Amino acid sequence: MLKDSDYRPVTLQDRETFARHYLRYPQVHSDNTFTNMVCWSHYAHYRYASKDDCLLISSVTDGHTTFRPPIGPRNPDLLAEVLDLACCGEGPNALAILDQGSREWISQIYPGLIMHPQRDYFDYVYLATDLANLPGKRYQTIRHQLNQFYRNCKPSIEPITEANAPEMLEFLEAWCVWKDCNSETLLANEKEAVVYALTHMASLGLQGIAIRVDGSIMAMAIYERLNQDTAVVHFEKALLECKGIYRAINAEAARILVNDYAYINRESDMGMPGLRDIKTKYHPHHMEEVYMVKREDLDKIV
Repeated sequence: MLKDSDYRPVTLQDRETFARHYLRYPQVHSDNTFTNMVCWSHYAHYRYASKDDCLLISSVTDGHTTFRPPIGPRNPDLLAEVLDLACCGEGPNALAILDQGSREWISQIYPGLIMHPQRDYFDYVYLATDLANLPGKRYQTIRHQLNQFYRNCKPSIEPITEANAPEMLEFLEAWCVWKDCNSETLLANEKEAVVYALTHMASLGLQGIAIRVDGSIMAMAIYERLNQDTAVVHFEKALLECKGIYRAINAEAARILVNDYAYINRESDMGMPGLRDIKTKYHPHHMEEVYMVKREDLDKIV
């Protein structure tokens, strides 16, 4: 029988375990990526276990544990073990479901189980050609802002490398001062996640670009392969001295990724109204949805 003690913390040394497994069972939501788990482990305390050729993931935030369905062969008995364990956890949310396939599978086995949509954590997925080329009338305003940025700021684009890594960290400090990270828990934790990504890019298999204006780094994007046809942009940061620079870092990353991927996942808006408005204006092709099973609802089924 599966036990909570079977789960152990996700660490950088586990990357190959996840990489091999995800080649066989590709993921679609950014929060199941190894990069997300290891970069945000200080906040969400991701753990995993291996059983019956499946990976089992859980997270612990503010003392509340949330489990996820098995990743691997469809095994109803193992799912039942995860649900039994999830019933015993602390906090309101027992199970997080991050892909449509798992949701449909669980619904077939437990048709009465209520799954609550978590709109704040839906990932936005775009056609790479849309973000790279910004075609048609619906992107006209964005194209105008982008052209204005290039005329006024005369930027240069460069990859993130070991050579400019110290400047990237200086840029991040400047961004955090501007955003007043220390006064907001989410931003402070995000800063720590970005620092981890920047200092472990090679080990994580990440790539990224930076925009330089007047000799200084003013924007950055960090991304990687999510699955065969989709890239995921984990972090995108900019200083607003040059109007339109967020448009530019988005477009420049897309112009690189469009060569290898049909889609670009730009993660969720975390329920932030301004960010939701911006992400919506880029016209996502589809959303990767997240559903939560409440512990009180699970108790009625299991």
